[in-house]
Amino acid sequence: MATISKGFSGKQKAAALLIALGPEISAQVLKSCKEAEIERVTTEIFAMKKISEDTKEDILQECYEMSLAHEYLSAGGEGYAREVLLRALGPQKAEELLNRLAARRRIHPFDFIRETDPVQLISFIQNEHPQTIALILSHLPPNQAGAILAGLDPGMQADIAQRIASMDRTAPEVVKDVENILKKKRCMVLSQDYTSVGGLEFLVKILNRVDRSTEKGILERLEESDSELTENIRKLMFVFEDIGQLDDRSLQRVLRDIDTKDLAMALKGSKEDLKERIFKNMSARAAEMLRDDIAVSGPVRLRAVEEAQQRIVNVVRRLDEAEEIVISRGGDDVIV
Repeated sequence: MATISKGFSGKQKAAALLIALGPEISAQVLKSCKEAEIERVTTEIFAMKKISEDTKEDILQECYEMSLAHEYLSAGGEGYAREVLLRALGPQKAEELLNRLAARRRIHPFDFIRETDPVQLISFIQNEHPQTIALILSHLPPNQAGAILAGLDPGMQADIAQRIASMDRTAPEVVKDVENILKKKRCMVLSQDYTSVGGLEFLVKILNRVDRSTEKGILERLEESDSELTENIRKLMFVFEDIGQLDDRSLQRVLRDIDTKDLAMALKGSKEDLKERIFKNMSARAAEMLRDDIAVSGPVRLRAVEEAQQRIVNVVRRLDEAEEIVISRGGDDVIV
């Protein structure tokens, strides 16, 4: 029986897995990923709409089974893995998992686009020569190649199909040249604006739970490629600098739950207008003590400042979720 997620690409499965795991665990997973991996998977989260419970279960089950198969392969080789999986899952499922792992270990031409959405691929190969398109499609899985062929200009489809049918062998250097050209073109052409509500909101939940440095790094890289999208993310998030935008009542409520040492540390290097905004919402004595704490603390590591800021942001987000304070998020909030 075909699985629900069979049509998903690898990146889509990774995104769906993070959604299924929830923001807390997903944040921990992203911390261990490389920057390029984070960017790719978060892009898929942007694009992905809400997934059904059946799909979530399917993704989690597949991940668990693949993890088991990989563990058995690492522990005792293919023979050991096959024997254990045969007993656990039966012959058909065991062979399917082992074949999938073996395929992942092999390097295929055009691997870098195998997990790209067909609509994206069409956008940057549609103007290539029919022979080049035929070569590319011949190295892709049939379902992906079929989706791309169906989306191309109908006037080209028969020509490309004929070239695929008559294609025999292609010199490795020719394939490599086409790959290199396609990689360069892909980098220049692919720029998507992903604003799916479900995906965006989920990513914000993840970013709200990662450490300050990771959060800043992701937002800075996204700012370079899509400033509008980054602005949409920021509107749904609350970062330390936004504390100055709270109304007086909300700010005073937050200050009651913040450790004074954290506040003094967090304000090191902050702009004067933010400091004054906080001082004005404290008693004169408390404000004077805070000024003294900031002044006498001396040089501190940036990481310590960011960790203190993150603890304060966590307090703000907790109070926001409990509806004890109001965070204005752009022009959509109406406060009465």
